[in-house]
Amino acid sequence: MRVIYNFLVYIVLIISPLIIIYRIFKKKENPKRFLEKFSLQKEKRKVGKLIWFHCSSVGELLSIIPLIQELEKTKNLKQILVTTSTLSSSKIFEKFKFKKTLHQFYPLDNIYIINNFLNYWKPSSVIFVESEIWPVMISELKKRKIKLVLINARMSEKSFRRWSSIKYFGKNILEKFDYIFPQNKETFLYFKKLGLKKIKLLGNLKFIDTHNDKFKNINKKYFRNKTILCTASTHYNEEEIFANLHIKYKKKIPNLITIIIPRHIERTNEIAQMLDKKRLRFYRHSENKKNFKNCDIYIVDSYGENKSFYKISNVVFLGGSLVSKGGQNPLEALRFGCNVLHGNYTFNFKDVYKMLEKEKLSLKVYNGKDLEKKALSLFNNKKNNYKKVLKLKKIGNVILKKNLTELEKIIS
Repeated sequence: MRVIYNFLVYIVLIISPLIIIYRIFKKKENPKRFLEKFSLQKEKRKVGKLIWFHCSSVGELLSIIPLIQELEKTKNLKQILVTTSTLSSSKIFEKFKFKKTLHQFYPLDNIYIINNFLNYWKPSSVIFVESEIWPVMISELKKRKIKLVLINARMSEKSFRRWSSIKYFGKNILEKFDYIFPQNKETFLYFKKLGLKKIKLLGNLKFIDTHNDKFKNINKKYFRNKTILCTASTHYNEEEIFANLHIKYKKKIPNLITIIIPRHIERTNEIAQMLDKKRLRFYRHSENKKNFKNCDIYIVDSYGENKSFYKISNVVFLGGSLVSKGGQNPLEALRFGCNVLHGNYTFNFKDVYKMLEKEKLSLKVYNGKDLEKKALSLFNNKKNNYKKVLKLKKIGNVILKKNLTELEKIIS
C-alpha cells in the first residue's frame, strides 16, 4: 500500500508544474508563493522552540485561531508555524495580526521535499487538524521522534469504512500519532474500532467563540430599509436556487436584497452571468459603491467578510447543504443572533446541527420549494435569544480550556 501511495505522489510531483499553472490560471494558487509547496521557504525560522499546526482549509484554520491566540502568550515558545493547502485559507490568515505566528503552504508529500521542510523548520511538536493524514510526513515525524497530535479529529462513517478496508496500513499510520483528540463521540468510537488507544474526547473546536478577531464593519446605512437575506459559503446550483427565490419573494418583499457569499470567490463571474440571464441587478462588493439603490443581489467577492454581513443580517443560509458538500459551520452566524437556514446535507457538522435542532436554533429545508415555504416566516423573527447565544459561548469556553490544557502538557 505504501509503495502504491509513493508511486502516486511521484506521478503528481512530475505533473505538478502543469497542475500549478492551471491553478494559477483559475486563481486557486498564489503565483508568488507556490514554491512553498516544494519547500522553498521565504520566511525566517527564529532560534528557539517552534510548534507547527497544519490544517487543510478555511474552516479548520478558523477553528484553531483561539488556540493560537492563547499559545502566543507562552513565554518559552518563540514561533508558531501554520500551514494550509488552499489560497482562501492563506487570505483568511492575513486578516489576523499575530506576533509569533506565520503562514506557509503545506509541502507536497514527497520524502525529499518533506525532509527539506523539516530540516528547515525543526518543529518540537506538530499538531494536525481534523482529518489531515499525510503518510510520508507522519512517518518522517515519527522517525525524528517529534511529538505528533491530531486535534479536533473527525471521521465520518464513509471514512471509517475506507480506513477499515485498509486496516493494517491505516492502523500503522494512525498509531504514529502520540495523541488523538476526537471532536465527537462518533469519531471517538470509530478510532476505538480501528484498535487505537491513545484517544481522548475533548469536544469540537468549532464551538469556540472567535468573536474577538477583527472584522470590517459594513456601513449599515447602505442597507437601510432593506430586508436582508444572506447566503454564505454557497456552492454551484445553490446561488441559482436563491436567485429564483429572490424573484418570487420580491413580489411580497419589495425592499428585499439577497447577499451571496460564495464558498469559492473565483466563481464570481459564473454567478454574475447566471444573474444577468435572470435579469437581476447585482453589485460586487469589490466595486465599493456606496449607492446601490436598485440592487437585487449583492455578491461578496472577497475573503473573510462573512462576519461583517452576519452582523447586519437577520436571516442567514449556510451553503454546501442543499448540495452534497457536507454543509458549513453555522455557529458564527448564530453568535450574531441570526436566524439560520440550512439544507439536508450537513454531515461534516453532524454533532453541531444535532445540537441546533435540539435547541431549535436552526431551520432545515430540503429543496428550493421547501425553502420557499419555510424561509418567509423567518424574516419577521427577531434575532435569536441572547441566553442561547451565551450557552454556545460557555460550551466553547469549556472546549477551549480542555484542548489548551492537553496541548500545553504536550508542548512543554
